[in-house]
Amino acid sequence: MLSRVFGDKESLQAFQFLDFRRFIFSKFMLTLALQMQFVVLSWQVYEITKDPFSLGLLGLAEAIPAVGLALYGGYIADRKDRKKILALAQFFLLLCSLSLLGVTYYYSELEDSMKSAMPFYGIMFLIGFLRGFYSPAQLPFMTMLIPRSAYANSSAWNSTFWHIAVVVGSTAGGLLLGAFGKISTYTIVVLLTLFAFLQIIRIPRRPMPPVDEKESMRESISKGWKFVFGNQAIFGALLLDLVAVLFGGAIAMLPVFASDILMVGEEGFGLLRAAPFAGSVIMALYMTKHPPLKNSGRKLMFCVAGFGACMIVFALSENFYLSLFMLALSGAFDNVSVVIRATIIQLLTPDEMRGRVSAVSTMFISSSNEIGAFESGFAAKLMGLVPSVVFGGAVAIASAGGASFFLPGLRRLSLNKVEY
Repeated sequence: MLSRVFGDKESLQAFQFLDFRRFIFSKFMLTLALQMQFVVLSWQVYEITKDPFSLGLLGLAEAIPAVGLALYGGYIADRKDRKKILALAQFFLLLCSLSLLGVTYYYSELEDSMKSAMPFYGIMFLIGFLRGFYSPAQLPFMTMLIPRSAYANSSAWNSTFWHIAVVVGSTAGGLLLGAFGKISTYTIVVLLTLFAFLQIIRIPRRPMPPVDEKESMRESISKGWKFVFGNQAIFGALLLDLVAVLFGGAIAMLPVFASDILMVGEEGFGLLRAAPFAGSVIMALYMTKHPPLKNSGRKLMFCVAGFGACMIVFALSENFYLSLFMLALSGAFDNVSVVIRATIIQLLTPDEMRGRVSAVSTMFISSSNEIGAFESGFAAKLMGLVPSVVFGGAVAIASAGGASFFLPGLRRLSLNKVEY
C-alpha cells in the first residue's frame, strides 16, 4: 500500500527491513492505545475535580518517575537486551490499562461524591515508571534494525506513524468516549496494548555493542551526560525543544478550552486533541521525501518560533475552526524539530552510548510534555488560562531567538553534511 502511494524506494527505504516494520507496527498500536487512554483519563479526572490544576498534576504524576529513572534506564539499555526491556515494559503497560478498566468499572457503581482522582494519579505514576525504561531503549533498538543510511528515513517514518497514532487515538478516544462511554473505550485500549506486545516479541534479539564491564554505573551515566553536553548540536536541539514544549504547549489545557471557552463538548475535545498531530502527520509524510537535512539548525529555530506564534493565536481565539487550524499548524512546525532531533541523535551518537543519550533526550524532551502539563496547570491557576498560554508562546519565540545567538553550532548545522 505504501509503495503504491509513494512509488519510490528512497521514500520507503526503512520499510525494506521486516523487523523495522514489526517495530513500527508495535509502536503504532501502543501509541494509539495510550493516546485513547489519556483522552479518557484526563476527561475523567477533570470530571471528578473540575479543576484545571488537576490535569497538570496528572502529567506530573507520570513525569516524576519517567524523569527520575531515565538515566538509569539508559544505563540498562546500553547493557541489557533492548528487546527484552521493551517487551517487559509493554507487558506491564497492559496491566496498567487493565487496572484503569477495573477502576472505571468500579466507579460506575458509585455516586459522584464518592469518587476520587487518586487511583488515576497512582496508575499514571506506574506508567511513568515504565516509561523510564521504555523510552531510553526505544530509539536505540530501532537503530539496530536498520543500516546507517536509513536513519533519516526511519526517523521520518517513526515520527509519521507516531503522529498518525496520536491523531487517530486522540480523535477516536473522544468520539468513543462520547458514543460508548469509558468502559468500552478502555476495553479497546486493552486489546490494542495486547496487540502491540504480541508484535514486539516477534522481533529477534540483536547482539548488543560491547561495554566496559569495569566501568561503574555512575561513571557510565556520567560519560553519557558529558557526551550530550559536549556536543552543541545534540545539546542545543534538546534544550531548544525542551523550553518550547515546557512553556509553549497548551495540550494539557484542552479539556478546559473545549469545555469552558469553545464549548464544544467531548467530541470537540477529541478533535482539538487531534489537530496538532494531524498537522504533524502531513509534515512528516512530506519529510519522508524531503527530509530537513539542509540548513537543519536554522529550520529548527524557525519552526520553534512558529510553534510559539501558533500557541498565542490559539489562546486568543474564540472560534473553534481557527483554533483547530492553529493547533494543526503548530503540529506541523513541531514535527520538523522532532525529525531533526532524532536524526541528530542517530547520526552523532556511538552505538555503545545510544541508550544513555536517549535517556538524556527523554529527560529533556519526552517528559517535558508531562512537566509542561504541570506548568500549564500551575500557570493557568496563577495567571489565568488565556494569559498563561500567551506567555508560554512568547517564551517559545524568545527561546528560538536566544538559540540563534548563543548556539552557533546548532544554527550552522546541516545534516546533509554529516557522513552516513
